[in-house]
Amino acid sequence: MKDINEKLLVTLWAMVALTLIIVLPQHTSSKPTCQDATEQAESSVMEETSDLSDGSDTPVATDMAPAPQRHLVYYRGRSFKYSQKFRDRNDLHLAAAQSIGLQHGPANRAAAEKMKGQLQYIATNQNYVVEDLTYSLPYLVPTAARRLDSIGAEFADILARNDLPHYRFRVTSVLRSQEDIKRLQRHNPNSISNSAHNYGTTFDLGYWHYDQPNMTTDSMTDDNLKLVLGQVLLNQQRAGHIYVKYEYKQCCFHVTVRN
Repeated sequence: MKDINEKLLVTLWAMVALTLIIVLPQHTSSKPTCQDATEQAESSVMEETSDLSDGSDTPVATDMAPAPQRHLVYYRGRSFKYSQKFRDRNDLHLAAAQSIGLQHGPANRAAAEKMKGQLQYIATNQNYVVEDLTYSLPYLVPTAARRLDSIGAEFADILARNDLPHYRFRVTSVLRSQEDIKRLQRHNPNSISNSAHNYGTTFDLGYWHYDQPNMTTDSMTDDNLKLVLGQVLLNQQRAGHIYVKYEYKQCCFHVTVRN
């Protein structure tokens, strides 16, 4: 009798364990990286529609307005290889930064606070979003701040002239103290000690995620908006206003202002 009870108990525990394996959700996916987003091939223009049917014959309540249909629209500019056009060397960035930027980059954030009289605060506006900054401070020398505004205005103008919805690009890094640079190097071994970011002339513009402040029925892909931003930077680079380095692993355009 005792042996039978033990066998029943073992059987019951096995059934419980099997049930838990079947019922519990499996979490195997991870958050996509910006490389994942930018490596996806751009598909042909398609419409995004909302399917309100749940597969049953139950009527759907009509007291709520249906979600508007959204469809993709495209900037038809000529594509180009960012890694070929935007490969200005680090020594060029550094020379320009030392020429028009702070005479001595701040050693730490306390020193940066004392330099605010030489710097201009930059904040989210109608054309770009300044992200929450972990390894930098939202300050640029006035010349660089004006050039950033110019890039934002040209980005918005291209969208408007082509009857495309308004989007904002993202500023992901600005002024770094030497202390910030050392902290960053613990997580990003590609970060260099003598960085142009230390002089208030340099900023990074993320290319894999954009903000649409006013939702419309039209939308654009991040990859296509990257082409718009790339065209703006190419125009400004050719005019001699900026140096640009395409940073694939950091998913940004590294920009140093020249004038």
